[in-house]
Parts: sequence; C-alpha cells; structure tokens
Amino acid sequence: MIKKIRNSKFVIRNCQKGMTYVELIVVLSIFSAMTSVVLFNYGEFQAKVDIKNLASDIALKIVEAQKSSLSGKLPESFPVNWKPSYGVYFNDDEKTKFIYFANFNNDFYDDLSDSILDQSTITKGNYIDKLEAVGADCPVISNLSVVFRRPDSGAKITSDGALLPCASYFQITITSPQGTSSVIKLYLSGRIQVN
Repeated sequence: MIKKIRNSKFVIRNCQKGMTYVELIVVLSIFSAMTSVVLFNYGEFQAKVDIKNLASDIALKIVEAQKSSLSGKLPESFPVNWKPSYGVYFNDDEKTKFIYFANFNNDFYDDLSDSILDQSTITKGNYIDKLEAVGADCPVISNLSVVFRRPDSGAKITSDGALLPCASYFQITITSPQGTSSVIKLYLSGRIQVN
C-alpha cells in the first residue's frame, strides 16, 4: 500500500478561478443573517446575566451579614465589649434599594440611621419585584428583615418586626425591565439559594 502511494502522481492544476459574484452574495447574506440573530438575542442575554449577577450580589450581602455576625466583627464607633447582630433589610416601598445594617439593640431592624452600614442601590432598571413568606396561610409581606445573631448561624427573618412561624422559607424575586427574573430563597437555617 505504501508503494502505491509513493508511485501515484498528484497533479496540481493551475486554476485561476475565483469566487463568483453570486457565491459572494450568498456567503454575505448568510453571515448577515447569523449576525442579526446574535445581535437580536444579545439584549435578552445581557438582561439574564445582569439579573443573575444582582441576585448573587444580594445573596453575598446576606452571607456577609451572617459571616460578620458569627465572627463577632465590630464596626467603627461600636462599644468594644458588645458583639452586634448583622442583617439586611428589604422594603417593598423602595424597590431599588436594600440596607445592610449592624444592630445596636441586638433586635431586628428598627430604622435607626446610625445602625446602617451600607445602603445599596439597584441599577439598570432592575428592581425587587416581590417579597414572600412561603408556607401555609402566610400573610402578604411588605418588608423583610434578615438578621444573624452570634453564636447562631441561623437567620431570624421578620416582617414588620414579627416572626412568621407559618413560613418554611422566604423568597425575594428580582426582575429586569425585559421581564427576566431571578429568585433568592432564604431559609431559617441560614441557607441561601439563588435560582
């Protein structure tokens, strides 16, 4: 078999033939159709990426509150012998903001301006669509306070200052102007899940 390959002669023809005008138009039209499909879907893809990043950022802020509480982190201008609780507060009236706070009174968020450590603003037209307590016969909630107290890693989740024993978990739905949404689930055990 090797001898046959060595003995065969390959003839290379000198072709001066190029691409015809019709072939060029066909290739360019296929390329432009593919480009338009990609560009048309880019906005939707970017909205999905933005909403997933926002959901992750909110979840990371809640994890930061949990970590700060468990480690006994002391913010500036805090009594040295006091280990504060940390939390994140969401209000249905302010759909583009949420508050990260250290609690001086070791209770739930009580709207004291000196306990606010960070107030995050949601951009790009995204917003907090819904706050929900998921469980049997749970009421509609308008605000949500997620607090972590040392030494417990579990979350104390309240609405209007009251615990909701009916809830098996809480969820925060965030939505983009394009209608893309993502859900953050908060469990009383301290587990946080982003869908």
